[in-house]
Amino acid sequence: MAVILMTGASGSIGRMLRQRLGQHELRLTDVRAGEGVEALDVTDAAAVDRACRGVDAVVHLGGISGEGPFEEVLAVNVRGTERILQAAHHNGVPRVVLASSNHAVGLYERSDAGPDGLPDDVPPRPDSYYGWSKAAMEALGRLYHDRHGLHVVCLRIGSCAERPADPRDLSVWLSPDDVARLVEASLTATGWRLVWGVSANTRRWWSTAGGRAIGYVPRDDAEEWAAEVGEPDPAAPEHRLVGGTMPTGPLGAA
Repeated sequence: MAVILMTGASGSIGRMLRQRLGQHELRLTDVRAGEGVEALDVTDAAAVDRACRGVDAVVHLGGISGEGPFEEVLAVNVRGTERILQAAHHNGVPRVVLASSNHAVGLYERSDAGPDGLPDDVPPRPDSYYGWSKAAMEALGRLYHDRHGLHVVCLRIGSCAERPADPRDLSVWLSPDDVARLVEASLTATGWRLVWGVSANTRRWWSTAGGRAIGYVPRDDAEEWAAEVGEPDPAAPEHRLVGGTMPTGPLGAA
């Protein structure tokens, strides 16, 4: 059992994990307090430092979860992550799991994937200010690993939901049970790592190598819902690009 500080615990992924990581002692925080969830603004360095005292790991989910004005995603996603990493270092917390996103590399295409899929660690090609903020988070994680020895796993999450919602999800869905398996594996990983957050989908075109390297074994497959969500058009941007439709929207538009 580990003592885990979770930010963004009231968000959709946070709620999934709260139900599935009960074997650990969870310190749940979010920008707004709720039942069993303490208020924590990740941009408040002093508050983040206090929250990191006495924990074994941080699962950092808190932040803006979609496109927004540059200054907002900079302040919350980038500066907030820096506050988390600095507090972890200051308090001797050895391990941080960062919720990155497929949008950090959203402008890669299916044609960029080799026979084993698009590698987990392809260099950033963000598709939006949001995607850029996630790429910046990954780089901060690398900095704190290289300078201070923190073990940092950056999860390039696909579409994490209770069930696939559209044809794109047949490739990029991450199930609630699999996100818990992925975080559990990340809590024992060492070094700085980039790992796709995706289930064992029949139609996935992102590599499984990064997950295998940390012991992540996904079990769920979006194909179960293929008849309901419909067939994708591979030529459409949302199926051709890692980032789906995000690259086609205006920068900074929430």
